[in-house]
Amino acid sequence: MAKTKELSKDVRDKIVDLYKAGMGYKTITKQLAAHSSTTGRMVEVRRICCIGAGYVGGPTCSVIAQMCPEVTVTVVDVNEDRIRAWNSDSLPIFEPGLQEVVDSCRGVNLFFSTDIDEAIKNADLVFISVNTPTKTFGIGKGRAADLKYIEACARRIADVSIGCKIVVEKSTVPVRAAESIRRIFNANTKSSFNFQVLSNPEFLAEGTAITDLKNPDRVLIGGDETPEGQHAIEALRSIYEHWVPKSKIITTNTWSSELSKLAANAFLAQRISSINSISALCEVTGADVEEVAHAIGTDQRIGSRFLKASVGFGGSCFQKDVLNLVYLCEALNLPEVARYWQQVIEINDYQRKRFSSQIISCLFNTVTDKKIALLGFAFKKNTGDTRESSSIYISRYLLEEGACLHIYDPKVKALQIMHDLTQPTLSERHDPATVSRLITIVTDPYKACENAHAIVICTEWDMFTELDYEKIYKAMLKPAFIFDGRRILDSLHDQLQHIGFQVETIGKRVNQRIHFTASGDKSKIDQQQPLKKIKL
Repeated sequence: MAKTKELSKDVRDKIVDLYKAGMGYKTITKQLAAHSSTTGRMVEVRRICCIGAGYVGGPTCSVIAQMCPEVTVTVVDVNEDRIRAWNSDSLPIFEPGLQEVVDSCRGVNLFFSTDIDEAIKNADLVFISVNTPTKTFGIGKGRAADLKYIEACARRIADVSIGCKIVVEKSTVPVRAAESIRRIFNANTKSSFNFQVLSNPEFLAEGTAITDLKNPDRVLIGGDETPEGQHAIEALRSIYEHWVPKSKIITTNTWSSELSKLAANAFLAQRISSINSISALCEVTGADVEEVAHAIGTDQRIGSRFLKASVGFGGSCFQKDVLNLVYLCEALNLPEVARYWQQVIEINDYQRKRFSSQIISCLFNTVTDKKIALLGFAFKKNTGDTRESSSIYISRYLLEEGACLHIYDPKVKALQIMHDLTQPTLSERHDPATVSRLITIVTDPYKACENAHAIVICTEWDMFTELDYEKIYKAMLKPAFIFDGRRILDSLHDQLQHIGFQVETIGKRVNQRIHFTASGDKSKIDQQQPLKKIKL
């Protein structure tokens, strides 16, 4: 009886439920074994540390702190400026609803700090939520995930930890990354440190992160199929059960959890590339990809989610995770599977090039020294994140043709835009001086459009549907073009054409137009051909 008193209420209730359900002695004692550790009792999670104050760690732990007022949550990062921003009224990331969540618990049970070691020492549970970028050199360059930050976290945890800790992978990692963390712990930890490693991937989407965190489709927790591993899973489950229904919390082994995250993002990216491939077919046949997407989306076996044709997917996850999956398949000698998933990335690249080609073709096959207003630089609306944004790639293609870009985004800072467009991985020709000459970043969309030859919409910000396009048209050079890369102006096409705009969009032929065909180097962007040409 004395040992039962040491169990948390949740575990006691679970054992009672098992007994009432007619479970046998072995099943119930397995639950008791799960609570047993070197301390002799179930560790209740009262202090959480999250290493990494980025797009995942910050919002996730803010919601945990709000939903679990009895738990102290400390988010740590080596970036002092980022932590300073989290402690200010100007958060380092934009996410609808995030400010309200942070304000409700910051300084109460939510803290942001650069004292990483102290936070790790005091924590019962440590989330690892650091970046895992695609490698840019060495073995696996351009495909494999770079785990140097994960390894650094593991070594730091091993150096400073005492007692029992649950270490949780929150970052997206390759399959069996947890095994690497375990090996580091086993080789470096003191006898006083006992640990369990779990996988708990995030499935939130930027722009709706707070909603996704508060009302998730599912929470996935992977751990060892040992009593100790199950004990750790139950401890983390008890945190989420403060607000997530038990039916939505899925438990698996560690490897299934890690692979599920990669597979989920690969499937979502695949759907986008699939509908984008159909959009190319629609443009040369006279079909409308929106109508096609609606028709197939009403099939319950397919569904309507992620069937929105556009200039391509971006963000921190999709491309990185698909490429990681490709590399994993190659490393495991599954070349056919690797080629299948590689096509998802190639279609995404093709869509960006095809859209850029359309712009150049419509502007009489030259954009040199022409002012083009690029509206939207974030990879999607309701976020300031530009990682792998299609805007970066479209800007690159237009800059290579000598276009003068005037860029507006309501949430992306000018320094971020310039940083993204001067990366050597994009174009060695475009040094910072050249980019500075060709790029102008503005804070007013109307200013961006003044004396422009064309408007290119790359991000689906709602405000772009509410602009005074008659005013904009009067200030532009003629003929004035609008290239709607996000299909957000569909309801305005007739109005825009009545004003005088030449409207071009994804997956639908709005205007019958003359196409100019590039000749020469086959590696250049292929030009699409119409079904029939207009005679001059």
